[in-house]
Amino acid sequence: MRRLAGLLVVPLLLLTTAACGDDSGSDSAQMKNGVPAITKGAKFGETPTLSKGKGEPPKELKVETVSEGTGPALKKGDIAQVNYLGQVWDGKEPFDQSFGKGKPFDVTIGAGAVIKGWDQGLEGQKVGSRVELVIPPALGYGEQGSGDKIKPNATLVFVVDIVKGIPVPASATGKEVAQDNKDLPKVGTNTDGKEVSVTVPKDTAEPAKLVSDYVLEGDGAVVKDTDDVVVKFNGKTWKDDKTFESTYSTDTTVTWPMEQLSVKGLKEGLVGKKVGSRILLVIPPDQGFGDKEQGTIPAKSTLVFSLDILAVV
Repeated sequence: MRRLAGLLVVPLLLLTTAACGDDSGSDSAQMKNGVPAITKGAKFGETPTLSKGKGEPPKELKVETVSEGTGPALKKGDIAQVNYLGQVWDGKEPFDQSFGKGKPFDVTIGAGAVIKGWDQGLEGQKVGSRVELVIPPALGYGEQGSGDKIKPNATLVFVVDIVKGIPVPASATGKEVAQDNKDLPKVGTNTDGKEVSVTVPKDTAEPAKLVSDYVLEGDGAVVKDTDDVVVKFNGKTWKDDKTFESTYSTDTTVTWPMEQLSVKGLKEGLVGKKVGSRILLVIPPDQGFGDKEQGTIPAKSTLVFSLDILAVV
């Protein structure tokens, strides 16, 4: 089925080639330490200009540290906020960039949400660093390419400024709150990062109103409707007590921009809750997907979530 992250939010421009480049590249081929040279804007935070690559590109991923920051090294699962410029090896202008757009690009390290060259090249780099990545086709867009500007089997070159790193814990770790309403689902309280159980009561009427209760109450910042929220969840349908999606099956997190959440009950259930918490969400059909079937979720389903609020970005 289409994954829930795609069902709940309006599609955003991520690491694609849809953004327009400009003609600020360099016609000449200049190299430095085996990678295309930055001919203008070489300092961290400046919009760079890249030379064309010279000769045959490397067959393996190459990571060149242009300037090393003093922040912590990025680990798998961390969220990195970066600015970037991307150009093909033999190109003279960028196919995409975030410099000058007013907001860094968020990427979860090792989650597989971007091309493999990014996941592998950014892990271990320090916050505050500028790095240049030369990414072979096998770790980029491969034989299919992407759009008009990235041809099949293209080698990609990125300049990436790591603006911020946000550690993401494996689990909510707040204070346990009693689950004493026998008419509501029971949620596991384990904090080891493994799957959290959700048990729907049998022969019990589905709530007609939204339920948003603490299971573990954290002490972090309160979620606002303008935040991007990093979560883990186990989602079930009430009627059959079956999981329709769980982030634990892939051991990843999901980042939901609150302003783009399309499921009313999910947004209302998250706003006002504290980071570091685990909550039980029960979303009636009129605040969920209503009378529309969504993949394995039948029409008019009441949705049940165990949801860990791990960070806001």
